[in-house]
Amino acid sequence: MAQTLLIYMVILSLWAFGAMGYDKRQAKKKRQRVPERNLWLLALLGGGVGAYVGMQFFHHKTRKTNFRIGFLLLMMIDIVLLLAIYGVKLPTTVTF
Repeated sequence: MAQTLLIYMVILSLWAFGAMGYDKRQAKKKRQRVPERNLWLLALLGGGVGAYVGMQFFHHKTRKTNFRIGFLLLMMIDIVLLLAIYGVKLPTTVTF
């Protein structure tokens, strides 16, 4: 199950990364864009890592606070979920 989820999330992340790059290229050419709803859907369904990395790599949607914060949170949720499924112990307290 863990490996299947990992493959699923990698595929969605690659798709989200590609969608961000495609949308950026379309924006530069003033052509038909990828709807924001589709970008959010890809990130919500498990492509949060690819969406966030694509946003940073292509410098796309970086001025929109809801994308910056939302994609970052979805990326963190995806990573924590994978770590938990693979049995990695996460720290429960922080000491200084």
